[in-house]
Amino acid sequence: MITELAFVATPVTDMRRAQTFYEGILGLKSTHEAVEGHWVEYELPGGTFAITDMQPEWKPSNQGTVAAFEVDDIDDTVARLKLNGVEFFEDLFDTPVCRMAVVADPDGNKVTIHQHKK
Repeated sequence: MITELAFVATPVTDMRRAQTFYEGILGLKSTHEAVEGHWVEYELPGGTFAITDMQPEWKPSNQGTVAAFEVDDIDDTVARLKLNGVEFFEDLFDTPVCRMAVVADPDGNKVTIHQHKK
């Protein structure tokens, strides 16, 4: 029986460039680094997100699993992403329970920015 989400990892081709995006633009804080910097983790409530370039055959893609990051102010976050020139797959849109946008990391992996409606 599954008891929790241990981690979600996404492949990148340039760790420094990816860290600039995930840490500098999205604001994640690195909590663990391994394999001489080729594996970086970001612990978040509910699980851990990781980036890695450990396996060159594991290629970034906009067709795979998508991490969705909950934010406290989606309008501010989307505006900041646009100011930083982040590519959008889908601009901000509403559903009955949330608001979200889908952006690209520097390798083209999809990342969802999400805010539950209150």
